[in-house]
Amino acid sequence: MNALISTALSGVVLMFVGLFVRNKQHIKFFAIAAILIAFIANLAQYPSVELGGYVMYGMIEVTKFGVIFNAVALGATLLYFLLSGSEFEKVGEHVGDYFALIFFILAGITLASSFSNLLMLFLAIEIMSIPQYILAGADKKSLKSNEASLKYFLMGSFSTGILLMGITLIYGAAGTFDLSGLGVGAGSVHPLALCGIILIVFALSFKVSAAPFHFWTPDVYDGSPTVFTSFMSTIVKAGAFVAFLRMFHTSFAGGSISQHWTLILSIITAVTLVIGNFSAVFQQSVKRMLAYSSIAQAGFMLFAVVAMNNLGGQGIVLYAAAYSIATIGVFAVLMKLKDYTFEGFNGLARKQPLLAAAVAVFMFSLAGIPVTAGFFAKYFVLSAAIQHGHLLWLVIIAILCAAISVYYYFRVIIAMYFKTGEPEVEPVSGGFKAALILTIALVLVLGLFPNLLLCWI
Repeated sequence: MNALISTALSGVVLMFVGLFVRNKQHIKFFAIAAILIAFIANLAQYPSVELGGYVMYGMIEVTKFGVIFNAVALGATLLYFLLSGSEFEKVGEHVGDYFALIFFILAGITLASSFSNLLMLFLAIEIMSIPQYILAGADKKSLKSNEASLKYFLMGSFSTGILLMGITLIYGAAGTFDLSGLGVGAGSVHPLALCGIILIVFALSFKVSAAPFHFWTPDVYDGSPTVFTSFMSTIVKAGAFVAFLRMFHTSFAGGSISQHWTLILSIITAVTLVIGNFSAVFQQSVKRMLAYSSIAQAGFMLFAVVAMNNLGGQGIVLYAAAYSIATIGVFAVLMKLKDYTFEGFNGLARKQPLLAAAVAVFMFSLAGIPVTAGFFAKYFVLSAAIQHGHLLWLVIIAILCAAISVYYYFRVIIAMYFKTGEPEVEPVSGGFKAALILTIALVLVLGLFPNLLLCWI
């Protein structure tokens, strides 16, 4: 609750800061201070939920899991501001508004981690989505950015309609919006409830860019300003997954109803893994490759939802941290290059050894190589699926797809270290290098000691 209030207030304040403060670097520092305050306020709530959560007005449930996930989301956003906050001013003049929209999205994410009512789920998804439509089209001089914004808005509105229809059908079956009172997790399957759950699965699959609802993702991520693609493809995606997990683990985890949606979601997971990884192999732009990579990573995060156990909950938090940190780092380096193709990375290790080393570590993590955070992230979600007992076939598909992902991630490393070229790199400040070293350290520390994070859940 503290995180929700602080992020929402920070968004409002930053709108006014943008009006009166002309120095864009000062706006960035104010945003960093605001995210630090939100992070501290969120952690201050941890002692009150350590032994058990509590529900506020039947709408919001504050839990230990929610507080820890919010800490991961806010911490990753702080890292994002440190690495990429200076890039906002290259998009347009309204830097304060961009930061404000980021904070409003964070308010939606914190609500997604704590809703206990279907109406709150709808509000959380929309608060997360609407600012993204604006950020996608923030570069008004770019036709690709305008196209990304329009496509995202139209497809997002369509998925919202599906979500509302699903909520309506579940309400018709249960007579309540309260997650704890839905009563569709046990006994016979009500036809309205089953139809509603399927529609919500489809709507939330769109929000997390799971196949076959992924078709908007490559164009939106590629067309949006790169600095906002970095945020949308990481922290926002993780927030949508937590809403997914909270919805289905709280209300639909037991009884015969779980067999129906688990089968559907298992098929979606398999299709997402195959399409995401095979499509990424054929991309020539690193930015577009990362868009398809985000689809493939969504396939792994879906394991946490399908598994329906505590290990899956731990896995989604670790995966959110590992994936967000590594991808934010890759995008931060990508924004320093003029050429986003694989050839644009040729010879980067000779010209900027630190940038190349950072990208190599981040790619190792995304591929799930040991000693990086990505390895244990994949290990936990796959272990959760194995613990479930009926998903071994899906685990085998995931391992094969992970092997395929090594190819396109390592293409970047090979270009940097084994090919010659003169990549055009923007000047790199000492502050950026320090933030990059911090990001590398986080990836390695979480890879060696994942319990530093998991012990809090």
